[in-house]
Amino acid sequence: MSPRVVLAEDLFLLRDGLVRMLEAFDFEIAAAVESGPELTKALAELDPDVAIVDVRLPPSHTDEGLQCALAARRAKPGLPVLVLSQHVEQLYARELLADGNGGIGYLLKDRVFDAEQFIDAVERVRAGGTAMDPTVISQLLSRREVDRPMGKLTPREREVLELMAEGRSNQAIAEKLVVTERAVAKHTSNIFTKLGLEVSDDDNRRVLAVLAYLDQDR
Repeated sequence: MSPRVVLAEDLFLLRDGLVRMLEAFDFEIAAAVESGPELTKALAELDPDVAIVDVRLPPSHTDEGLQCALAARRAKPGLPVLVLSQHVEQLYARELLADGNGGIGYLLKDRVFDAEQFIDAVERVRAGGTAMDPTVISQLLSRREVDRPMGKLTPREREVLELMAEGRSNQAIAEKLVVTERAVAKHTSNIFTKLGLEVSDDDNRRVLAVLAYLDQDR
């Protein structure tokens, strides 16, 4: 059975393009809507496998899409939600991560134009993982003060942490950095030790823990 998607995007051309792309990769479009009220109704009535939501939707054109998605996750904890945004807005990333249940993603709309990258993010979120835009992660990391534990990480450990935060497995990180998986495991262990976080083999839990840590005290 094809995964069922509720899509919310107010720009017709982008919405239509996303529908075509998703259908080409065997997703079923349960609903493709353009406003906050329509999104709220679709999420409540259709019980999708994943929701793909633009942050800004009519009628307010502020953060209505995000707030509708967050309300749906409160009603159904763990509902997979991939949020799309035109710009990096760290507040939205923090709100999305706040409940710690997994099945979340935050991508800039530029990523939509890379079909494989976008579909990989949708699949990762649908499976209960995370898919955070690299630009968002970089900004979260760059704002940490050097006298905090982040300052203890080596440049390579920071690279590994950024890739972990995107939702990548140790194997994927090893392939990206052209190192052994054993080396990545060692870096990961060092990262958790330096940040005072419990080591976990669960990719989703470790990513959420790291992101929650990076985002505290803002």
